[in-house]
Amino acid sequence: QVQLVESGGGLVQPGESLTLSCVTSGGTLERYAIAWFRQAPGKEREGVSCIDVKPANTYYALSVKGRFTIRRDNAKNTVHLEMSSLKPEDSAIYYCAVKGTSLPTWCGSWRSTDFHHWGQGTQVTVSS
Repeated sequence: QVQLVESGGGLVQPGESLTLSCVTSGGTLERYAIAWFRQAPGKEREGVSCIDVKPANTYYALSVKGRFTIRRDNAKNTVHLEMSSLKPEDSAIYYCAVKGTSLPTWCGSWRSTDFHHWGQGTQVTVSS
């Protein structure tokens, strides 16, 4: 099965940068679209970014556009989420997830229910 392992979370001050990593099982990134979601206490899970298989089109939530970048490294089976100019409202548990049901190679409407494989999550806290 598809396996995902996130890492890179931690405590940072507002305005600083942080990069998250998601290591996948071999071949995953060539078969499925992959996305980053986040969930903060008292809030619903929201999509942060997503990338299609080929062409590698990328998508971002309006709240992070211009500050976050999703980057895929097929050779290392890894997807990164580069986060800059972090704000306290970015604090959440971040998850990477793979789309594994219908039309798996593209993000489409980017709904969490369309992604069937999830990592364990990594905590990001932005506070002064």
